[in-house]
Amino acid sequence: MNKTMNKVIAFAGSNSRTSINKQLATYAASLVDNKESLILDLNDFNLPLYGMDYETKNGIPEAAHDFLNHIRNADGIILSLAEHNGAYATVFKNLFDWMSRIEGKTFLGKPMLLMATSPGGRGGQSVLSIAKDRFPYHDANIVETFSLPFFGNNFDNGFITDTALNEDLLHKVDVFKKEL
Repeated sequence: MNKTMNKVIAFAGSNSRTSINKQLATYAASLVDNKESLILDLNDFNLPLYGMDYETKNGIPEAAHDFLNHIRNADGIILSLAEHNGAYATVFKNLFDWMSRIEGKTFLGKPMLLMATSPGGRGGQSVLSIAKDRFPYHDANIVETFSLPFFGNNFDNGFITDTALNEDLLHKVDVFKKEL
């Protein structure tokens, strides 16, 4: 595409105030130099649990429209998914469900760096697999994926401390930047 990028949004598929995935997304966003990065927090988009009965009675909550507008106004997406029992965290799945009621092609073809981390050795591989399979149906343009295993051992003070893992992420961020 090689156009000048205005904005990248970065967020974690988590509502934990100390989310390790938000820390990873924030770090990755900091590597996209000379671009505006907006770090979103799912706690700022309070949504009721999705249900057709709720939607019929009350319509789609404004917070779902607001989040989707951030995607619309972005040139790229950095998303790091929390893994709960091998799948998306409920807060992310709920947001995803609400946004898909507004726009089925939720990710609007925006270049995406899709990531996950966890305290364990698989680094969120199960949720990444689910997302890589599902997101393209919602017009996700996943240009790279990254998994950070053993978060507590490999991340400190806002940075990846393992040289090989950090180099891997730097390479993937470069690929992502070229797609913006």
